Amino acid sequence: MTQKTQTRSGGRSARRAARATALPDHLRPVRPGLEGGTYKPLTPAEMDRIHGAALQALEEIGLADAPPSGVGYLTAAGAEQGADGRIRFPRALVEDAIARANRRIVLCGRDPAHDLDLSGHRVHYGTAGAAVHLVDALGRNYRESTLQDLHDAARITNVLDNIHFLQRPMVARDITDNCEMDLNTVYATTSGTTKHIGTSFYDPAHVKPAIDMLHMIAGGEDRWRERPFMSNSNCFVVPPMKFATESCLVMEECIRYGMPVLLLSAGMAGATAPSTVAGAIVQAVAECLAGLVYVQAVKPDHPAIFGTWPFGLDLRTGAMTGGSGEQALLTAGCAQMHKYYDLPGGAAAGIADAKLPDMQAGWEQMCSNVMAGLSGLNMVYEAAGMHASLLGFCHESLILGDDLIGQALRCVRGIEVSDETMALDQMREVCIGGPGHYLGTSQTLGRMQADHVYPALGDRTSPKEWDEKGKPDLIERATARKEEILANRSAARFDPALDARLREAFRIYLPA
Repeated sequence: MTQKTQTRSGGRSARRAARATALPDHLRPVRPGLEGGTYKPLTPAEMDRIHGAALQALEEIGLADAPPSGVGYLTAAGAEQGADGRIRFPRALVEDAIARANRRIVLCGRDPAHDLDLSGHRVHYGTAGAAVHLVDALGRNYRESTLQDLHDAARITNVLDNIHFLQRPMVARDITDNCEMDLNTVYATTSGTTKHIGTSFYDPAHVKPAIDMLHMIAGGEDRWRERPFMSNSNCFVVPPMKFATESCLVMEECIRYGMPVLLLSAGMAGATAPSTVAGAIVQAVAECLAGLVYVQAVKPDHPAIFGTWPFGLDLRTGAMTGGSGEQALLTAGCAQMHKYYDLPGGAAAGIADAKLPDMQAGWEQMCSNVMAGLSGLNMVYEAAGMHASLLGFCHESLILGDDLIGQALRCVRGIEVSDETMALDQMREVCIGGPGHYLGTSQTLGRMQADHVYPALGDRTSPKEWDEKGKPDLIERATARKEEILANRSAARFDPALDARLREAFRIYLPA
């Protein structure tokens, strides 16, 4: 009896010591860039049919409303403008663009430790959405989002291991001038995180001053062009099959200044895209292929992410269904098409239609996040924090999303089968003359951190322990974690001299 007590006590001590020891990145149970691609809802023949239908749509239907500059770029590349003004794309032109596309995209962070390699089936999760409200989880209400809220989201993202990038999740509704809003969005996000950032621009004229700011932050134009740590999320189309004129001009400006672009097609199945999952994917693929031709016509080899983002729709009410099974299938099917072309791609997952971080939000966010990861989606946008079908963003939900995505990434990592993991030697040692259990064995302790993901806030205690601890509430714990993070100064803040120069050159709304 004494011997057993000592063994079990030693096991507990060893487990505590193991938990306190940080693993090197290559041994962590989950990390950015794990390889997905095991889930394949489309067969090879079905992908061939979707590709053929997309080519046919581009050749026969084409896209309307290209700006004059876009018409010039596209027709010079071999597209044809009809009498109806629509730009049509010969099959050979599209196939040539696919063949010549940039497949070596690395999205840089200000800190190189956060660089994202988009090759193969490597999976990365992050934010997005441009919500107009902040969700007050404890107060159970919504208010308009502010620049401070956006900056705080960036600061929180910077410390969460499983949120790999920050695309602008909220709009700064307290800044009425659109140019100043765009510039302050750049400042608030870059001073909040050193991870890669995505942003949008309201007007093409806003790109140049934003680039001037980014040059200052990077330490010069050369350094910016060498490592652009911000990309442009560009809704270059207005589905169905029309170019968004102003956004196309923004895209041309971003390409000129070396900023990577996300070619974002966001049709709504049943409204601005066909209601079927396959039809919505065909249209999104066609529109993004047109965008790929456009980018290459402006600048060959420019980094462009294939951003098929079709959304689901509740046909009973016309409401968006970002948390539905159909949304999960749309995203997974799009991820498969990205790899069909061997192109770096992104799509939306993790959206909750639920208004608060509750049980509905949990099932909605986990369903599409897991399927996106298993399908090998390179960039999983809107993966954490998004509520009310993209209308609200919640800081507590962002923090809880870090736990949720950790579990999703563990699913992506999958099951490793080797002599060590099949554990026959360990079974023999435990069962024949051993303790009859695996608790505290050297093998269990040796792999407890490498094999298992432990939630930071998720509660795994027994009902008795939970009661003894005062029945801790998950949202209250997330709020406490938020306040703990925001009580510290931003680790991404600028050097005071640089910050002073930025404030002299631009009207910055955040307090110094």
